[in-house]
Amino acid sequence: MLAVPACHGRAAPAPAPAYASVQPGGQVEGRRIGCWDVLGLQRFHLKRNMWGVGGLTRSLSFKASSPPIVKATSLKTDKPDKPAGYEVEKLGVVEVDPMLAAHQTHLRYRVREFLKRKAEIEKVEGSLEEFAKGYEKYGFTREENCILYQEWAPAAAAAQLIGDFNNWDGSKHIMERDEFGVWSIRLPDEGGVSAIPHGSKVKFRMQKGDGTWVDRIPAWIKFAVVDPTVFAAYYDGVYWDPPVSQRYQFQHARPAKPVAPLIYEAHVGMSSKEPMVASYRQFADEVLPRIKANNYNTIQLMAIMEHAYYGCFGYHVTNFFAASSRSGTPEDLKYLIDKAHSMGIRVLMDVVHSHASTNAVDGLAGYDLGQPSQDSYFHTGARGYHKLWDSRLFNYGSWEVQRFLLSNLRWWMEEYMFDGFRFDGVTSMLYHHHGLNMCFTGNYHEYFSEATDVEAVMYLMLANELVHTIYPDATVIAEDVSGMPTLCRPVSEGGVGFDYRLAMAIPDKWIQYLKERKDEDWSMGDIVYTLVNRRYTEACVGYAESHDQSMVGDKTFAFLLMDKEMYYSMSATQQANLIVDRGIALHKMIHFITMALGGEGYLNFMGNEFGHPEWIDFPRQGNNWSFDKCRRRWDLVDQDHLRYKFMNNFNRAMIALQEEFCFVNSSKQYISCTDESEKLIVFERGDLVFVFNFHPTKTYSGLKVGCEIPGKYRICLDSDAAEFGGHSRVDHNVDHFTNPEGEPGKPETNYNNRPHSFMVMSPSRSCQVYYKVPE
Repeated sequence: MLAVPACHGRAAPAPAPAYASVQPGGQVEGRRIGCWDVLGLQRFHLKRNMWGVGGLTRSLSFKASSPPIVKATSLKTDKPDKPAGYEVEKLGVVEVDPMLAAHQTHLRYRVREFLKRKAEIEKVEGSLEEFAKGYEKYGFTREENCILYQEWAPAAAAAQLIGDFNNWDGSKHIMERDEFGVWSIRLPDEGGVSAIPHGSKVKFRMQKGDGTWVDRIPAWIKFAVVDPTVFAAYYDGVYWDPPVSQRYQFQHARPAKPVAPLIYEAHVGMSSKEPMVASYRQFADEVLPRIKANNYNTIQLMAIMEHAYYGCFGYHVTNFFAASSRSGTPEDLKYLIDKAHSMGIRVLMDVVHSHASTNAVDGLAGYDLGQPSQDSYFHTGARGYHKLWDSRLFNYGSWEVQRFLLSNLRWWMEEYMFDGFRFDGVTSMLYHHHGLNMCFTGNYHEYFSEATDVEAVMYLMLANELVHTIYPDATVIAEDVSGMPTLCRPVSEGGVGFDYRLAMAIPDKWIQYLKERKDEDWSMGDIVYTLVNRRYTEACVGYAESHDQSMVGDKTFAFLLMDKEMYYSMSATQQANLIVDRGIALHKMIHFITMALGGEGYLNFMGNEFGHPEWIDFPRQGNNWSFDKCRRRWDLVDQDHLRYKFMNNFNRAMIALQEEFCFVNSSKQYISCTDESEKLIVFERGDLVFVFNFHPTKTYSGLKVGCEIPGKYRICLDSDAAEFGGHSRVDHNVDHFTNPEGEPGKPETNYNNRPHSFMVMSPSRSCQVYYKVPE
C-alpha cells in the first residue's frame, strides 16, 4: 500500500540557513580515543571525530586569501620577542576563520618556526628541494668508478661495511667518521666491475661504547629481504643497483589531478583470491583492471614500506626507503604504478612517518644506542616511545631526521612516481599526548596549546611545502581524528598544508547504527549532520568503511547487515530472503549517501564495493599463521549467479556518476528535507537532486521534492533498478517537470526553502538521483 508523508503538499519548517559560516568548536560531540589490540600488536584504533560546521544545509564558499600571507624578512632583527630575522605579517587562516584570532600567538609561533627552519635549510643546503635529496648522499650512491656508502650514526665508536662481497668480514672495509657523526667509505670498481654486485646482501656494522659490535640494515637501504624458509629470520639489506637493461623505464606520464579523488584503498599482498601473498605484478595485471572497470581515479596502497612483521598491516615500518620485498622487487612496484598511470589512475602511498618499529635488528630503531636525542632519530625516554603502538617516535625537530623523512617523501615520488600520500597517524604527531584518552570536543584550546607538538607541526608544514613544490598536482591526505583547524589550509596561509583529511567520524556513525539501532530508530538528521559536519573550507575524503572497519575483531558492513546469510542465501537464481534484501539495499544506500554528502572526495577499501563477506586477518600465532582471511574473494563477484554482483554494479554506477556530473567536488550542497517519521532525506549536490528513502516498508507515490533549478528532470541513477538487485519499482522513462513554489523573492514561502519542486516515486529502502535535462 502506498503512503504519503504528512509533509507533502504543504510548506515544511524552514531548514537551517543555506550559507554556513565558521562556527564555534563546541558544537561537535566529543569522542574518546581508545586502543584496540590487533594481531598481538597494540595498533591504535581511533574513535573517529571531525570538527565542523553546524547546520544541516549549506552552500560552501571557499574563500581565497591573497598571497603572500607570511614571509621571512632579513636575518637581522631588533625585536627580541621574535625568532631572529622573522616577521609574520597576517595569517590567511584567520581571514578564513575569524575564530582563530584568539590563537594567533600560537599560530604565528609555529609559522615562525617553519620559516626559520626553511631559511636555515636554504642557507646551508641551497633549497628545501635539495635538502630532500638525502638519498643522493646517504646510503649507497655511485661516484666515478666507485661506490660511496655513508651513514649517519653519531653514537657509534667505530663502523664497518659488511656483506656477501667481503664474506661478512669488515676488517678490510673500515669506515671513517666526520665531525657530524657521518660514517663513510669508498669502494673502487675492480676491473670495471662494481665492488659490490647488484642484489648482494649488505649490513652496517657499528661498535657500541662498551666495545661490542652490532650489525644493522643501512638506514637508507632501497631493498631488504628475509629468508622465507627460516622462521623469524632476520632481514638483510640488499645493494640494489640493477644494470640499465634490467631497470624499469616508466612509459606513461602521471594522470591529471582529478577534481575529486575517488580512492580505491588496497593492500597488494592480500589482493589475491588465493590464500597467499600476492605480487605487485599480479595486482597490476589482475586487480587494476577491476579498479578501472569500477571507475575509480585513484589507488591508495597500504604496506608498501618494508615491515618485518606482516601482521602489522604495514604500520610498523622497519626500512623506510625499501619497497616491501614480499610482493616483489622495486622494478615490479614501478611496473604496477606505470600500469595504473596508463589507465589514467593515480597512485597514493600510505606513508608512515608518525612512528617506527621497535625492531632494532631489522629497523631504524637499531641505530638507537642510548645516545642523546640530538644524536638519534628518536626522542629519548617516554617522549620517544608510543606505549600503545609499541613503537618509536621521531625527533621531528632534528636536522637529520627532517632530512631523512623529507628525502623519504621525495624518493617515493621521484623514484616510483607516486602521485601523493596518505599520512598515517597524524593525530599522534600533532600532540604530545598523541590523542590518548582525549575527548576532542572542537574547543580550539584543545588544538593550540602546550599540548601541541610544534616541532611535528613544523615538519608536516615542511613536508607539504616540499611535496607541492616538487609536484604541484600531488594529493596529500591526513589521517587525523582530532579535527585540528588549519590542517587542510595552505602553508602560505599559515595552515599545515594538507589537501584533504579523512572524514573519520562517518564510519563510526554507521557502525553505531548497524550494531545498536533498528532501521525504524535511525535518525535522518543525525545521519546528515555526521555527513556534513566538517570544517568550512577544509576538504575531506568521505568513506563508509576503510580497512579499519574490516580488520579482525570487527566485520565488514555487508557482514554486519547479512551475517551468515552471506554464506547460504546469496544465490540470484532464487528470490532473496528478507535479510539479504535489506542488507543489499542498505549497503548501497550507506555507501552512496556517504559519497554524495560526506566530503569532497570518496574512499572505498578493496572488496567492500561488492560486499566482501569476511574480515581481514593476517597470519599470526592466534590463527596458526593462516592466510585464509588475508585475501579478497573476487570469485564471489565474478559468479553471475551470486548477488554480490549487484552491489558491485551499483558501486560502479555511483562512481561513474561523478565523472558525468562532478557533484562530489561541488560547493553547492543543500539539504531540503530530513523527515524523521517518514525516514526521508532529500538534498541537492551540484545540480543533481538526491532522494533517499530509508523507511523499511513505506513507498511514497507522488513525493514532492524541492530544487533550485527549474526544468525537466529525469533519473540518472536508481538503487532499486534490477541490475543493482532492486525491485524495479520506478519508471525511468518518466519526465518530471518542475513547478514554481511560493512568491518570487520570498524564500520563506517556498517549498522546503526551494523555489521549485517536482513529483517523484520513492520506494522503500532505495535512493534515486535526478538530473536536469538540457534544453
